[in-house]
Amino acid sequence: MITADAILGSVELGMIYAVLALGVFLSFRTLNTPDLTVDGSIVTGAAASAMLCSMGVNPLIGLAAAFAGGACAGAITALLNTKLKIQPLLAGILVMLGVYSINLRIMGGRANLPLTTSDTLYSKAAEVFPAEWASMIVGVIVLALIIAIFFFFLKTRVGFALRATGDNEDMVRASGISSDNMKLLGLSVSNGFVGLSGGLLAQYQGYSDIGMGTGMVVIGLASVIIGEVIFGTSNLLRRLIAVALGAIVYRIILAIALTFGMQASDMKLVSAIIVIIALSLGVLGESFSLRKKKRGAGNA
Repeated sequence: MITADAILGSVELGMIYAVLALGVFLSFRTLNTPDLTVDGSIVTGAAASAMLCSMGVNPLIGLAAAFAGGACAGAITALLNTKLKIQPLLAGILVMLGVYSINLRIMGGRANLPLTTSDTLYSKAAEVFPAEWASMIVGVIVLALIIAIFFFFLKTRVGFALRATGDNEDMVRASGISSDNMKLLGLSVSNGFVGLSGGLLAQYQGYSDIGMGTGMVVIGLASVIIGEVIFGTSNLLRRLIAVALGAIVYRIILAIALTFGMQASDMKLVSAIIVIIALSLGVLGESFSLRKKKRGAGNA
């Protein structure tokens, strides 16, 4: 039986992965671009955040560096796609491979960088709030702030242009807007938040590891799909909240799987199965709605 502590830990981790999911939502859903940079940019954020924290720098500055590092990785992917005309999928893979070496350099050539004696956002929060709830409170504040930023950004003229680029790139060009610039902005912001998620994850776990990015794009995509299927997409704010809640649900599902005897090494398989089921539910839901409409039209 899953314990209360396991659920609490899953929710705390889920809120960190929700930041990742929102970044993936921006690239996959808003820009309609398959971006595999995520597996590399999240480690860039974690490495930058962990290195600065280990040097005694303020954890908030470490998170700012994490965002900047992720944004740089996303910008390189966008430039490869728009300027060199490399397919976005391949461009993401190339950047993901390239940043592996960069991430190692950021961490001083070490594959693992511990933060056991360093101040982090979570250790600082534990000095202000009750220790058992500090991580939860930090997660709620950060996630609420990021959802608000996403919502108001996507409601601006630039945000509308970004969304239009994903819907109809030709129409955007005809309107005199540079679709290349929109892709550059979108992928930079997307991977910036992915990097921020990595920075939060490193500070929460107390270490940064060079292999921690493996499969992160699947986690982000699973969270987006689960959130949309379960919580709906009727408007922008609801959609953003649904994506965030999808990440939390995803982590709880993994925690439940572990209580049933699944090994930690099986979690990638479980993740793939969750995505398949979520996609199937989405397709079945659309098919059911279509049949219902046809029946209504036939009765009329």
